[in-house]
Formats: sequence, C-alpha cells, structure tokens
Amino acid sequence: MDVLSLGIFVTDVLGRPIDSFPEKGKLVLFDELEIHTGGCANNTAIALSRLGVSVGAMGKIGNDNFGELIQQTLTENHVDTAGIIQDSNANTSYTFVAIASDGERSFCHYIGANGELNADDLNWDIIRTTKILHIAGAFVMPKFDGQPMANVLQKAKELGITTSLDTTWDATGKWLETLEPCLPFVDIFLPSLTEAEHLTGLSEPSDISDFLRNYGIHTIGIKMGEQGSYVSTPEEQLFVPAYAVNIVDATGAGDAYVAGFLAGTVHGWDLKKTAELASATGAACVTAIGTTAGIKNLEETLKICQNKKIS
Repeated sequence: MDVLSLGIFVTDVLGRPIDSFPEKGKLVLFDELEIHTGGCANNTAIALSRLGVSVGAMGKIGNDNFGELIQQTLTENHVDTAGIIQDSNANTSYTFVAIASDGERSFCHYIGANGELNADDLNWDIIRTTKILHIAGAFVMPKFDGQPMANVLQKAKELGITTSLDTTWDATGKWLETLEPCLPFVDIFLPSLTEAEHLTGLSEPSDISDFLRNYGIHTIGIKMGEQGSYVSTPEEQLFVPAYAVNIVDATGAGDAYVAGFLAGTVHGWDLKKTAELASATGAACVTAIGTTAGIKNLEETLKICQNKKIS
C-alpha cells in the first residue's frame, strides 16, 4: 500500500450552531446533529482513499456500536482495516464537537480505546507493506506517545519506509518533552501553527521550521487554517495561501490537508504542487459538516486549485 494511517479513531457527534455552552442546570438549543467517524488517523485515511491513494488503517477501537461504525465506514471508503484492533475492555473513543456559527469548533473528548494502543499491538507484517507510515494523533495515545512511538518510527525508517507525523493538542502541557524522542525519525512533519508554537516556544513559521529542521526532519508543513500554510524542505520554503470556499464546518480540515500532502508525496510532485493539493483538500473538507463529507476525488479536488485564493 502507499500509506498506512496509524493512530486515533474516534466517533464524532457534531452539534451546530453552538456559540456558547449553557450554565449549569440550563439548556440551549441547536439546529443540527450528526454522527460521523473521526480521529486524525481515520480522517486522513478516508481522505487519502478518496484521492485515489492505496491506504490502510491501524489503531484500536472498542467492541461496541461506535467501533462497528468506524470499521464499516473505513471499509465503505476502501480503506484496508486489517490493522484495526477491537479491544473488549475499552469503549471506542468519542468526541462531542460544538460547531460555532463561524465554523470554529470546541471539543469534549473521551480517550477510550485510543488510550490503550501500545507498540506491542502493531502488526509489522502490515507496516512492512507500506511506502509511508503516517502517525496521526500524537499526544492523545498515552501508552504509545513518547519513546514507544519513537521506537516505531526508528524501526520504520530502518526498513526504508518514509515516516510522517501529525499532532493534536497536548492537554498534559508537556509538548516537546513527549515528542522530542520521535522527531529525529520523522521525514514529514505537519503540525498546526498553534501546536507548533507550543512545541517550539516560537511564533514565526520560518523560525519554527528552522527549530524543527535541527532534528533532521526533511519536510515541514505548518497548517495555518484560513491563512494557508508554510512549507519547507532544506532546499526551499514557501507560503501557500488557502482557497476561498464556503465554510460550513472546519472539523477535520487539518487531517484533510495532511491527506492531500501525502497524496502529492505519493505522486512524486514538487513541494508547491503538493502543498496546493493539501490546501485544496483542506478547503474541500470545510464545505460540509463532518470530517470527510466534503472530500472529493483527485480530479474534483484539483479544480479547487483553480479557484481564487484567500489573499
């Protein structure tokens, strides 16, 4: 396969519009409620498949209805689920997503089975078949984060597999302490600007990239939402603006960006074209409620690149 998406798998329950949470004992109304599969590894895998990339999923879910929904949705989207483990002792991870009128989101998250994933769970017979190992969801896999993840990335690199990493918010506040062991074994790193700021203590994308490059990371993409993204390799650096689309729900946009970036990498495209596909995939994502509903095939996604960019 081209990409193996390893990490967190979540059921998302989305409510919209919710611009404020009620005080204790009070109630607010909202207009839309939907249930979708989510989680960084899930979202990226499905988006990659929609873009025509051969992709597998690896992670842990519960032996429950939400877990069955994740398995079913991955299968329907032509994602190989041989690497998905069902844990009878933990429920599937769950997030309530409150979507504000402007598309921004707030999250209430239950770690569940993702918190039980550890390095011993991984099937190396599957990992060996992939060209790119993408780990999605660092900081919310407590039994896998840190040195265990670093060991997996190191072994993958030794096998000649390209390694890719995406992060989430670190509620523990440890940031670099947790992630630093992994960074020397990462080829492609795609954090959000906010995550990268907390990770490095820096605010300028170019400074952040220089900081991360010291670990030997070849390709760095810093996701900045409507401001676009800053991407760099040792040879070049460039800013790619976002595309102007009708924003309905920004949930999963970062994961979609990652999928576009990895798809461009699989195709062997140059940095600019790869980052533009990433930006277009992220733009497609925000046009519908849920993490993957807006994702189209490669041809339709490339049409977004012809649209006017947000200046």
